[in-house]
Amino acid sequence: MKVVGIGNAIIDVICKVDENFITKNNLIKGTMKLIFDENEFKKLLSNLKIEKTISGGSVANSIAGLSKFDNEVGFIGKISDDDFGKKYEKGLKDENVNFFYTKKKENLPTGTCLILVTPDSERTMCTYLGIAGKINKNDVNENIIKKSKITFLEGYLWDEGEPKGAFDKAISCSNISAMSLSDKFCVDRHKNDFLDLVKNKLEIIFANEQEILSLIDAKSIDEAISFSKNLKKMIIITRGENGAVAVNQNEVFECLAKKNLKIVDLTGAGDLFAAGYLHGVINNLTIPECLQKGTELSSKIIEKIGARI
Repeated sequence: MKVVGIGNAIIDVICKVDENFITKNNLIKGTMKLIFDENEFKKLLSNLKIEKTISGGSVANSIAGLSKFDNEVGFIGKISDDDFGKKYEKGLKDENVNFFYTKKKENLPTGTCLILVTPDSERTMCTYLGIAGKINKNDVNENIIKKSKITFLEGYLWDEGEPKGAFDKAISCSNISAMSLSDKFCVDRHKNDFLDLVKNKLEIIFANEQEILSLIDAKSIDEAISFSKNLKKMIIITRGENGAVAVNQNEVFECLAKKNLKIVDLTGAGDLFAAGYLHGVINNLTIPECLQKGTELSSKIIEKIGARI
């Protein structure tokens, strides 16, 4: 196995909305809101037209992207034996992703993420984690992790209690551990824990500019680069239209963003960037080539709806 991902197993439900819908429902555009009440989530969804459903979750999107290039990959995520759970498992298997979880009837349903796409192509997510947020260390197969070259984790998964136990077990068993910081609000909620992970436990870290600045309370990309150099690890920072930066030990590499793209939906841009970059890592490409591959995939994905190439 080249890469095994561990993350929230969530069915993505993609809907187009206007700006008024975001405002009316007290949502903050471009962020992810966790919804804890299943009825509240169903009410939000009831007035919308569904464009598409996909077996999603941030790391699952990256793993599906990696599978497109004939990399042997797998995913661990918790689902229930319900309609969405069955669709989720089938969706990943149809994309040649090994799914390392045996579903059973749970007291919570399979997790769902409502992705609201506004006319400016920005995505606002409302996530009901369901059983996905209850992943624990017993759900993580130690042998699968040990046989994989890279374990890829998502910041969204991190939480105190059972998910943290799954996270810790996965990192302790990994040959190389990589993680995406996922979301600025996620970073703000778990800043001290994330700093500890970045400084002491992970080998490869993906973050966008907003996330890394929030993590270290910095105001400029130069500060983030200096911080990354001192870590002596591999830190990859995506910067939207300003391209991407990779810091490996003391070396800094930059890649320009592609121009004149017809942006339709920013869903999955970071996930597919990570897929492209990790494809480069496991196939021994140079860091500039890894950045180019990440940029190539993220550029492709934002010109269509959803997070699948």
